[in-house]
Amino acid sequence: MQNYFLRVRYNGRQYAGFQIQENAITIQGEVEKALLVYFRQSIQLTGSSRTDAGVHARCNYFHFQSDLPQVEAGVYNLNAILPSSISIEGIFKVPSDAHSRFSAVARCYSYHVYSRKNPFLEGISWHYPYPLDINAMNQAASLFKGTHDFTSFSKKHTQVFTNDCSITDADWIVEGEELVFRVKGNRFLRGMVRALVGTMVKVGRGKLSVQEVKEILQAKDNTLADFSAPAHGLFLEEVFFPADVESLLRS
Repeated sequence: MQNYFLRVRYNGRQYAGFQIQENAITIQGEVEKALLVYFRQSIQLTGSSRTDAGVHARCNYFHFQSDLPQVEAGVYNLNAILPSSISIEGIFKVPSDAHSRFSAVARCYSYHVYSRKNPFLEGISWHYPYPLDINAMNQAASLFKGTHDFTSFSKKHTQVFTNDCSITDADWIVEGEELVFRVKGNRFLRGMVRALVGTMVKVGRGKLSVQEVKEILQAKDNTLADFSAPAHGLFLEEVFFPADVESLLRS
């Protein structure tokens, strides 16, 4: 059977997460239902990045196998079936060994914060109505670049083989009324980006020093980080694959 990647984007506010769950509305569940309606057969999806409840994505992937003809041509009709908060951006033929999760070589996230009340940012950015020192926050962010054990910034009881992650980009920038944290790495732990943000916001408020953040990272103790950054400010921006797969996804 042919192997396919399905690229999807979504507003995650009303969903219990990305991965299918019993008795809960999820991104995977909605896409699988749409595939069943359109193709009239059950298609099981495997997801790339399992975003938590309330988290958004401008780009995420599933993969699946099918011997149906012209699968790629179904995008328009599938989008007509899906709720308005989920959009399929494309379906692509990929090599048989391409895996949407394990073939990924990097992921990029952004986290959005705003201080001045703005109804148009409600639900897609964290309203934090206090001044923040972006220079201090960037000093803290620089500590995360490179390869580190991020145990202090991971939720407990996660089933991973290592807590080491290699971060290539970690920067706060100003975009309009928002402060935006952009981070790119080879992998991320569960809750990691929100814990990084929550901890750096404390630096921006002067409640933590950059040295204390360094000590939290080195301590490998997740009781020390701040996990309070809400889900709705977080976006999965991009998932990256080896060049042979990327060329098919960008064609």
